[in-house]
Amino acid sequence: MKTLILIIDDDEKLNQLLVTYLANHGFEVISSTLPEEGLRLLERKKPGLVILDVMLPQMDGFEVCRTIRQQSAVPVVMLTARGEIMDRVVGLELGADDYLPKPFEPRELVARIQAVLRRAHGNVTPPMQDFDGLTIDHPKRQALRDGEVLDLTTMEFDCLDLLVRNSGQVLSRDRIMESLRGIAWNAYNRSVDITMSRLRQKLKDDPKAPRFIKTIWGTGYIFIGKTANDLG
Repeated sequence: MKTLILIIDDDEKLNQLLVTYLANHGFEVISSTLPEEGLRLLERKKPGLVILDVMLPQMDGFEVCRTIRQQSAVPVVMLTARGEIMDRVVGLELGADDYLPKPFEPRELVARIQAVLRRAHGNVTPPMQDFDGLTIDHPKRQALRDGEVLDLTTMEFDCLDLLVRNSGQVLSRDRIMESLRGIAWNAYNRSVDITMSRLRQKLKDDPKAPRFIKTIWGTGYIFIGKTANDLG
């Protein structure tokens, strides 16, 4: 079954080019030049991924992304002509899954789309997930421990979200840094380990007897949280 992609971009020529190009790479594509129409298409058509431009009429792409995240965990790839680092950071903080500055090679966009879809398991992650006292609210980008909202930084939530979406899979430090490349990691100072340590403290997760995040020494991390079904 083909993945349906929704493009929200006011550049009609680019939309036409991408509709044709992505269709030739096995995707089904719909597009809109207006954000409000795009949001209506999102609600009606339930696409598997959204390509969203930052510079839009009526409301900018950041506001559109915020609106999307209030109702859906659909993967979002943001586009911008500005390419400013703060645009990228803001987009990722609002819940975008990836960011691509214009102009770009269509082949790179296809590669980004495929990578985002792999990370999101083809968009099968439910909006809310519960793991033995830990609740993840993906649209709101919140984590709750025994009903209490945790004060997680953007980096901490992104790490938790990535692990949960890949539950049961060992993620290497390089994979984590690559998946969250919009965040300013320093590959030389074990910043992934530091972030995981702080995240565990907030989750009250004992590294020696973990309930949620287990360290695979020499490799990386794996999410081992149990759902109600797992607990029987």
